Amino acid sequence: MVHPVKLLGPFSRIQKRRSGPLILELDLTDGLAEEAPSDPVGQVLARRHQQLRDVVEGIRRGAHDPRVTALVAKIDGRPLGFAKVQEVRDAVASFRAAGKDTVAWAESFGEFGPGTVSYYLACAFAEIAVVPTGAVGLTGLSVGTTFFGGAAERLGVRFEGGARHEYKNAPDQFTERGYTEPHREITERLVASLGEQVVEGVAEGRGLTAERVRELVDRAPLLAEEARQAGLVDRLAYRDEVYADLRGRHAPDAAAADGGSADGGGDRTGRPREDSAGARLLYVGRYHHRALVAERVPVRPGGYVALITATGMITSGRSRRSAMGGTTIGADTVAASLRAARRDRNVRAVVLRVDSRGGSPVASDVIRREVALTREAGTPVVASLGDIAGSGGYYIVMDADAIVARPGTLTGSIGVYIGKPVLSGLMERLGINKESVDSGAHAAMLDPDRGFSESEWERVDAALDSTYADFTGKVARARGLSGEQVDAVARGRVLTGRDAREGGLVDDLGGLPAAVRLARAKADLPGGRLRSFPVTGPWDRLKPAESSEDRATAPQSALAPDVQELAARAGLPAAVSLTVPGDWEVR
Repeated sequence: MVHPVKLLGPFSRIQKRRSGPLILELDLTDGLAEEAPSDPVGQVLARRHQQLRDVVEGIRRGAHDPRVTALVAKIDGRPLGFAKVQEVRDAVASFRAAGKDTVAWAESFGEFGPGTVSYYLACAFAEIAVVPTGAVGLTGLSVGTTFFGGAAERLGVRFEGGARHEYKNAPDQFTERGYTEPHREITERLVASLGEQVVEGVAEGRGLTAERVRELVDRAPLLAEEARQAGLVDRLAYRDEVYADLRGRHAPDAAAADGGSADGGGDRTGRPREDSAGARLLYVGRYHHRALVAERVPVRPGGYVALITATGMITSGRSRRSAMGGTTIGADTVAASLRAARRDRNVRAVVLRVDSRGGSPVASDVIRREVALTREAGTPVVASLGDIAGSGGYYIVMDADAIVARPGTLTGSIGVYIGKPVLSGLMERLGINKESVDSGAHAAMLDPDRGFSESEWERVDAALDSTYADFTGKVARARGLSGEQVDAVARGRVLTGRDAREGGLVDDLGGLPAAVRLARAKADLPGGRLRSFPVTGPWDRLKPAESSEDRATAPQSALAPDVQELAARAGLPAAVSLTVPGDWEVR
């Protein structure tokens, strides 16, 4: 006869796993996405990609969950957006403030190459481990620009265009062989501002002076043992050692920690087994999603805060997902979302999350207008800026009730440029000739086979002057600044969030949680939940919209070519552009 206790054994172990301590796990190998795709195909493709909001909210949720005892994160040297890193750092700080264990480990911070931003993130954790053969690439920050002026000249290509003003330096990539003085000035200031933030974060996290951190930056990259001796890491260990130690620390009792529990919590070596009831691992994103499903909280009668996300280049028409995995911000899509939000009686406030280098001035103005109308209708709008919200990305949020940015956000870039490559020299060398029959003097104005005529230059200058005056005038009115104050931060300057706040372009420094708190306060909605908006089902994507105010007009279009986005990234606008040129990858 089988003893009843033996029959109940497996159920007992399952119950212990469910009720035992949780160790949250974060793997940043593949980075963090700003938002999840809204189309079905994109959602399937992105299932394994972590969303920034899920990670941040999951960590903050875990800080208040008594079952959660620790957080362990794998961090490598791959580039992560500076503002995203600061978002995660703040969440980890909240987790630590709750008295819980935090461990960051890496195979290598850069593997003898640049790893400053990833190491800056690791310094938010109480303990840092690196594989013994790894390195710490705390080499400082670098922002590079490739200049094609010499190559273009050899090929017989020249770039014609203009900008307002000297810091709007997109044409420099194609006309210059190196930095102009304004271009170098602004780049040096960006690197200095971000570098200061890194030094402050490392010094605080590792208990070092700022001077000592700068000395180590100039010595880096450091071998693993050198980094340990310098106090940059706590231990040299492999993954199995890091996890075994962490599981042992958070076993439910001393016996489990010693590996001698009656339910098989350890192996013969005394190390906790992978399936130990005292050391259950769960990815942060999965933990957050399971908690949301378990709560099943309906919309409260008092309403909620709607989160509208705008990620990518700003264009006219619908938002769409590009073949390269990115998205564009369609003015029609975001405008429809804002209209639907202010008509929804349950929406008490809107948080507009922006991660964009800008794009079309007209599309940007369409979105800005809807932000202003939403605010005037009595629904507060708070803007939350991500890694970058420059030029058109700043344009769309300047009429919000408040703008919140991370210190490392790249923003500003209040300026405009227009231009085209002139390929006539190259075409002549290749024996190519193009002719056209035009019905107007300016019908082929943007064709690359010839330069601008005198009258076309007049039109270019008029467009640049008008767009710049409109942009700066609206900034002055929206932000309550004088023309002189706007000029001091405009003229195409790209600013960090910290510098933008000093210049009056940003109200507060913080991430999405700070923006949500501010939105709740403005809506007098303490405790109001944050919900992605609009929430649409499969039928909403299939049925035709009843009108331009139907929320069914808001979801993204299907997969679309991204030639326009690639051209804009290269600094080749098809028309007047409010775009931050270049990739601005901080390494």
